[in-house]
Amino acid sequence: MRKIAIVAFGIAALLLSAGPCACASEPVKYYTAKMLARYPHDISSYTQGLFFHEGRLYESTGQYGESTFREVDIETGRALQRLDFDRSYFVEGSVVLDGRLYILTWTNGLCFVYDIDGLQYLGQYHYPHEGWGLTTDGEYLITSEGSSYIYFIDPSDFSIEKTFQVQLNGRPVNYINELEYIEGKIWANVYMTENILIIDPASGNVEGVVDCSGLYKRGERSSRDDVFNGIAFNSIDGSVYVTGKYWKYLYKISLEEK
Repeated sequence: MRKIAIVAFGIAALLLSAGPCACASEPVKYYTAKMLARYPHDISSYTQGLFFHEGRLYESTGQYGESTFREVDIETGRALQRLDFDRSYFVEGSVVLDGRLYILTWTNGLCFVYDIDGLQYLGQYHYPHEGWGLTTDGEYLITSEGSSYIYFIDPSDFSIEKTFQVQLNGRPVNYINELEYIEGKIWANVYMTENILIIDPASGNVEGVVDCSGLYKRGERSSRDDVFNGIAFNSIDGSVYVTGKYWKYLYKISLEEK
């Protein structure tokens, strides 16, 4: 963990200070996340996936023996409905596509599939990589594995249709984690940092970096709080929400360009 933290610190410095490069077609824009509202978040939730579907908030949570999928009441943070997974599974990202709920596992090589209405189990697919983040563009499932690569997956058979490498000013960015598809761009958490990348899925180039470090004040945190993770876009009103693993709060945010 110490080695990962040291490497991630270097990545954070790169994200916040990287200058222009001849490799980049457009200058990267840098933003600060501004809090619009704050809601309770279940401190037992080791957040892995976070998304809206038809205006309802859903969350998948990890850790062996703690992994769940739940519909969340945004006003209270409480689970309205919930799936609990066997302790042999460490659940990761989740998303709904065409009425089907897909839930990745970290190292089991499996993606579970459910009917989102009633959470009835439909089956599972084998997945050749570690499971980290998961989102969709409405046609493909889009996944990360903790590296600098993002994969587009055919939901009918889980075959990989497209792969690209995330690059910031011509340099690969590792530890790509939770994903959200927002208005034609992929937003991605970078593990062990409090930054979000806004990525062009056609090229893999980072077009924007969002600094979220000012949301959850150090004095509010406990020793149990873990890393920043979780991005949810509500297409009904265009709002964006973020949180972290075991965090006390869910934040509704806007972006302010630096």
